[in-house]
Amino acid sequence: MSSFLELPGAVADPAGVAAHYGEPLPEQRALEAGAAIVDLSHRGVVTVSGPDRLSWLHSMTSQQLVGLRPGESTETLLLDPNGRIERAIRVVDDGERSWLLVDEGSAEPLTAFLQRMRFALRVEVHDVSAEYATVLAFTGGGPAAEALRGLSPAAEWQDPWAAVTVGGVQYARAHGHASEGWAVSQFVFAREDLPAIAALVGEGALRAAGLLALEALEVRAWRPAQHADVDERAIPHEFDWLRTAVHLTKGCYRGQETVAKVHNLGHPPRRLAMLHLDGSGGELPVAGALVYRASAPGEARDPEARPVGRVTRAALHHEWGGIALALLKRALPEDAALEVELADSAERVAAAQEPIVPADAGATRDIPRLKRL
Repeated sequence: MSSFLELPGAVADPAGVAAHYGEPLPEQRALEAGAAIVDLSHRGVVTVSGPDRLSWLHSMTSQQLVGLRPGESTETLLLDPNGRIERAIRVVDDGERSWLLVDEGSAEPLTAFLQRMRFALRVEVHDVSAEYATVLAFTGGGPAAEALRGLSPAAEWQDPWAAVTVGGVQYARAHGHASEGWAVSQFVFAREDLPAIAALVGEGALRAAGLLALEALEVRAWRPAQHADVDERAIPHEFDWLRTAVHLTKGCYRGQETVAKVHNLGHPPRRLAMLHLDGSGGELPVAGALVYRASAPGEARDPEARPVGRVTRAALHHEWGGIALALLKRALPEDAALEVELADSAERVAAAQEPIVPADAGATRDIPRLKRL
C-alpha cells in the first residue's frame, strides 16, 4: 500500500493510490499552483542501459531518440504494424540508461516486447517498477518541484506537451491552445524514499493532491493519456499526439506507414474534442459513456439514433465546471449540439464541443489526380 494512503483524508482509487484527500477542488488549485504533489506509484518504470539503447529505441518507436542529451525529456509511441497505439512512453536519458515511464499495466508487456527485440544489440532491459516509483508536480514556480528536486530523484521527466516538438505538427488551431503554460514533471524515486516524501506532506511542508485533481487539469489541457483515452483502434492523429510524440521525418519504424498515409493523404477517422457539460444536474458521465447528437428544439429524441462518439474521461474542473474529453466521428460538424449518456442510460446531459483535432486534420499533401480515360 502506498505511504500516501496513510495521510489524513486519503480516499483510495482502485489503482491503489489516492483519488483525493477530501478536498478535490482545492487540491486542483494547489497542484496547478505548484504547491502540491501527486503519488503516481501505481505506474510503471522500465530502464534500458547499454551503448545501443537510444538508437535501438529510436528504431522501434515514433520519436527521434538518437542524439537525446542527458537530462533531456521526450515522449514516444510504440505502435502496432497498422499504426495503432500500443504503448505511450515518457523517455528521459541520464547518460547511462534510459528511463521509460509508462502508465499502469504497461511495464510488464513493454519489457517483454523489448526483451524479444534485443537480438545481438548491446542493451539491457529491466522492469524496475518494484524498486522505483514516480511522483508528479507542476513546475511553474511553486515549492513542490524544488522540494522534490532537493531529495535527489533518480530521474526527472519534464512533460513536453506545452509546445510542438521538433519534427512534430499540431492539428489544433494555432491560437489559444489549452496546453499553454503546461509545466509538469514526473520525478523517479526509489520506493523506499516514498515514506519520507509522504512525511513532508504530513508535516505541512507540501500538500498532496489525488488523481482526480490531476485528471481534471489534464482534461482542461487536452493532454492525452494511454490509461484513459486510448482504445484498441486509436492512432496518434486522433489525439493531436503528433505534437510531441511523433517525428514525421525520422527513419522507418513499426506503424510509420499509417502515420504517414493519414497525415499526408487521409484524415483520422475520429477526432478528440473537449466537451463542456451542463452542470445543472451535478452528475458527470463515466468513461466510455456514449455521445449523441442532440435533437432539435421541440423534437422528440430518436430512440434509434446512433452514437457519434464516446467519452474517454470526465472531470469537475475548479474553474470550468464539468468537462470531458471525447472521441467523436470525424464527419460530425464541429458546431453540432451534443448529449452525453449518464450512468443511467435513460438520462443524458447536454454538451457543447470545443474541437481539439479539427474535422479537416490530415491530407497535408495536395496530390493531383491522374487523368484517366
